Amino acid sequence: MRHRLVPLLAVLCAAVAACGRDEYEPGDGDEAFCSWTCAIFTLQWPGGFCQSLDNASLCQIPQRVSTWMIHGLWPMNVRECCGCWPMFLSDVQELREALENRWPSLLKSRSGFHFWRDEWEKHGACAACVEGLNSPLRYFQTCLKLRQYFDLHKVLEGGGIRPSCDRTYKLTEVQDVLFPLVGDKCEIQCVKDEQEREVWFQVKILLSRNLTVGCRGHGAERAARASTGHPCPARGTFYFLPINHERPLRPCG
Repeated sequence: MRHRLVPLLAVLCAAVAACGRDEYEPGDGDEAFCSWTCAIFTLQWPGGFCQSLDNASLCQIPQRVSTWMIHGLWPMNVRECCGCWPMFLSDVQELREALENRWPSLLKSRSGFHFWRDEWEKHGACAACVEGLNSPLRYFQTCLKLRQYFDLHKVLEGGGIRPSCDRTYKLTEVQDVLFPLVGDKCEIQCVKDEQEREVWFQVKILLSRNLTVGCRGHGAERAARASTGHPCPARGTFYFLPINHERPLRPCG
């Protein structure tokens, strides 16, 4: 029997404490800016990431990276976003070590800070009308708390889903193991490798505005599917490739 989902609100209380930094204060003109009701929290598997690149030589996996990494927290269907809130490294300096471990750049051409800044400007600033997300520091603190809560490695390991060069998995196998943690509104995403095999590389978790699992906002499921990858096949199987720091594109030799 499937378990009830644990609300995230209590888990994230520590992430929304006052930070002593500049914060966004909602005003009268925020109707469009605050239009979103659903968000996508996206986690990537480094062992599959390189398969998603047109030029795989751009890919690198730092030695410290050995598990699921954050891709981003993305408010969906935002009609307007604040484009005038720059982010500086000093905004997240106290989180830098945690971000390098849990939210690293896997591109040789882009530093960790440039990755974080892009995510803030494209998505974080759009979420800034919500308490707990209303500054760069708070946004990244909350994302790190979400990553701590959504410990995919622990759940998958406990369910017998482990990276392998030989074994493949069915979508239903993975969904059944992840359901108690992420619900049935997440998307398991794949890409095709050089051999045209389906390779698992990403999980998109649908959250409501208060960051609890699931959301019934208009177009939420359709928006969740807009991405580089595609849903892993409902029929057939896919690979969950191991991480290989020396050969990120060809982890199995």
